[in-house]
Amino acid sequence: MPQPLDLAAVRSFENLEFLARQLVEGFITGLHQSPYHGFSVEFSEHRLYNPGESTRHLDWKVFARTDKLFVKRYEEETNLRCHLLLDVSPSMYYPAPSHDKLRFSVLCAAALTTLLQKQRDAVGLVTFAEQVELQTPVRSTSTHRHTLLLTLQQLLERPAPPQAARTNVAGVIHTIAQQIPKRSLVVLFSDMLGRSPEEQTEALAALQHLRHQHHEVLLLHVMDRATEANFEFQDRPYLFEDLETGQTVKLQPSQVREQYQATMRQYEQELALRCGQYKIDFVPVDIREPFDRVLYAYLVKRGKVRG
Repeated sequence: MPQPLDLAAVRSFENLEFLARQLVEGFITGLHQSPYHGFSVEFSEHRLYNPGESTRHLDWKVFARTDKLFVKRYEEETNLRCHLLLDVSPSMYYPAPSHDKLRFSVLCAAALTTLLQKQRDAVGLVTFAEQVELQTPVRSTSTHRHTLLLTLQQLLERPAPPQAARTNVAGVIHTIAQQIPKRSLVVLFSDMLGRSPEEQTEALAALQHLRHQHHEVLLLHVMDRATEANFEFQDRPYLFEDLETGQTVKLQPSQVREQYQATMRQYEQELALRCGQYKIDFVPVDIREPFDRVLYAYLVKRGKVRG
């Protein structure tokens, strides 16, 4: 079974590109030894011939070897366009500087970038909080991958933004939906924590906008499940601080734990339900668990897009 990665150790790797490559290679090795071995992690230049279609692009050499009809696939047909959307708002720096949701998401984004380039798919990166901070082109070259990984490396060293900053998932997604010209796969890393139920509803409506534009969407709901969902704090007084507003409240966890857990369960259930209605793949991700879950989710989604 894959082991959780020590996020605190990521800083010791000066070269995120090397680390991402090692992680992907380990993931692929494990994939071949697991029940998921049916997934293809290599680029395929052929597809099965469908009776009735043109025979113009049949590969007769393959037919001679296999006695099966295959059609040659060309770059326009095979390449996937993927946009990685990375939430870099203050709440993503929880729970600790050396073990936070952003660090986990950056590592997963680096591994996905490496895997996409390995499959000759095109990838672009968008980072955002209240607005789009960075938006790169979508390309499949090794030079572009190197540039993206350097950008992600810089995010590991960036200090948390000021508490007055806020997240505007809805506004950013609406903007991106209008800017993506071709059918693409959009992978969103976010904790989806808005300041109000209205903001959360608006974020879901924005995801629906992406689907309306015929894009495929994979929402990776990144959380520290032990504390953010289960409220696993020792039974002593704490001073809790909102990372985006700076507001504080002093309380005993046992006094609110049951109500808090019920509220979070309801929110996650609503999030999963709405995503299901919009045909958006919703994947809860715990930063204390192996990152492989993210790559599995990507491969499943990639297979759907191909299909």
